Amino acid sequence: QVQLVESGGGLVQAGGSLRLSCAASGSLLRFNDMGWYRQAPGKQRELVAVITSGGSTNYADSVKGRFTISRDNAKNTVFLQMNSLKPEDTAVYYCNARTIVGLPVRVTDYWGQGTQVIVSS
Repeated sequence: QVQLVESGGGLVQAGGSLRLSCAASGSLLRFNDMGWYRQAPGKQRELVAVITSGGSTNYADSVKGRFTISRDNAKNTVFLQMNSLKPEDTAVYYCNARTIVGLPVRVTDYWGQGTQVIVSS
């Protein structure tokens, strides 16, 4: 059974930095995409950043230039370096790992439990 365990959230002042980590355990799966989503109170969950197994990245416009996603394929771990944090970055951040296998294609998403990030003004 796959488990994604996040760490690194917390309380930080505006302009500060945090680094989130997410480690996948309990499986020998190799994930195609790994990424981070976030959900603020009263809002829908949104994509923050995603990275493919080959290292290609994609970011939400709101975090471009401030956040950097990276991964360690050998350890099935994904990171999110968050700099120049703003109060609007406050949310629960969720790790996602995706496998894409077979014909017909079968997509499976795995989720972490979430880690709270609070940015004070």
